[in-house]
Amino acid sequence: MKHYALILVTFLVFSCSADPKTYIEHINGYWEIEEVTLHNGEKKAYNYNDTIDYFEINDSLNGFRKKLKPNFSGTFETSKDVENIKLVLENDSLNIYYTTPFSKWKETVLLATKEQLKIVNQNKHVYLYKRYQPLDLD
Repeated sequence: MKHYALILVTFLVFSCSADPKTYIEHINGYWEIEEVTLHNGEKKAYNYNDTIDYFEINDSLNGFRKKLKPNFSGTFETSKDVENIKLVLENDSLNIYYTTPFSKWKETVLLATKEQLKIVNQNKHVYLYKRYQPLDLD
């Protein structure tokens, strides 16, 4: 009987997933791609990024994402291009809906912590981001 109880507890622990609502507080900020896992399982590591993603979300779960290019001076270059976003909790998932003048698409947040962000797009490519840390040249 103890054996069955242990199996049941193990199953419950591993089947419980984090509440996607808790991801929202971690999305704001500067992120750089660490790795992409393609839909076929192939992985591509990003050892260097010349651009980073900046997410800004307000209390109504609306905001934007912008691509930034870090400078050695600690500032960023950017274009006027911006992707408007809306976070939506639906079907036990946190989805990001993007809108530009040219397109609309959706991505799903799989994980968001203080240090990592994991997003899957409609092509089933999984993007693993790490929190951006500026280069310390001193």
